Parts: sequence; C-alpha cells; structure tokens
Amino acid sequence: MDEKSQIQALDRTAPMLPTQPGQIERRTHDYKRHGTTTLFAALQIATGQVTAAVKPRHRHQEFLAFLRQIDRAYPGQELHLVMDNYATHKKAEVRDWLAQHPNITAHFTPTSGSWLNLVEVWFGIIDRQAIRRGVFTSVKDLNAKIRAFINGWNDRKHPFVWTKTAEDILKKAQPKTN
Repeated sequence: MDEKSQIQALDRTAPMLPTQPGQIERRTHDYKRHGTTTLFAALQIATGQVTAAVKPRHRHQEFLAFLRQIDRAYPGQELHLVMDNYATHKKAEVRDWLAQHPNITAHFTPTSGSWLNLVEVWFGIIDRQAIRRGVFTSVKDLNAKIRAFINGWNDRKHPFVWTKTAEDILKKAQPKTN
C-alpha cells in the first residue's frame, strides 16, 4: 500500500487536437489548475484487487482513515502491508492503531527501495492510462475519473507476478567491479 499525492486536476485552455495523418496529437502548453487530490491504494498482489480512497490531504489522519477502510474490506483476515518509510506511516497514532490490530503487520521497504512495493507499479499504470494525459475540470471530476478507473481495473484485475527471480534481482543490486 502507498499513496500518490499531489495529483493535479489540470484542464487545458484549448481543446486537444486529435491525431491526423502525419500529425501527432497536439495540445496547448498552458493549462488551468483546479487543485490536487491524494490517492491511497492497497494492491492485493495475489488477485490484483485494488482497495483505494481519494482524499483532499496527505496526513496521518487520512492514512489512518485508509487503514480503517482496509480493515473493514478484509475483516479479521491476516494482512501484511508493505509500505515505504514515509513519516506519516510511523506516526505515534498510526503505530498505536496498528498495535490494536494484531491481524495487520506493517513491513517497511528500505530507503530507495520503493520498487519493492508492487503498488508502485500499479500507480504507474493508473498514471499512464488515466491521469497523465487527462483533462479534469475540477478535483471532483479528477476523483470521479480515478474511481471509474479503479472500478474498471477491479472488473478486469489479474495477479501481479514478479518477472525476475530473486537471484536476478540480487545480482543486479551487487556493485559492479572493474
């Protein structure tokens, strides 16, 4: 699980021009900014199911609300949450809440190890397919389009599988010698 913060609701000042023979899609360089949103997401790698929430801010209060949402989505199940070392994840209130929920275990990726968290791969997918080139007339519009993408994703979900062996990954992580 992780969060993708500061997703901007950008609206172009002129409509995009579609592709034509010999012409790529074109758009103006300027835009109107309508605000930002934060996407909290948890990826169940065995199925590809995404549990998510969009929130206006990116604080420990919103993170705790998302943890509660995950707990409700998987009642009584043993959960292992892989997340980065962002300060919000380690706030006293978050640690206290996790201590009261022994079925949930937090695992923290090492610094500069965000690639170990497969929800980051999913963030790349939603960014490329729904956010980056989108036109959003408001934060409400952006949030609705994010939710629509997630609903569509969950309808066609698939397991996330590492494509490299542990040996290949460890070999690549070794410092090169001359």
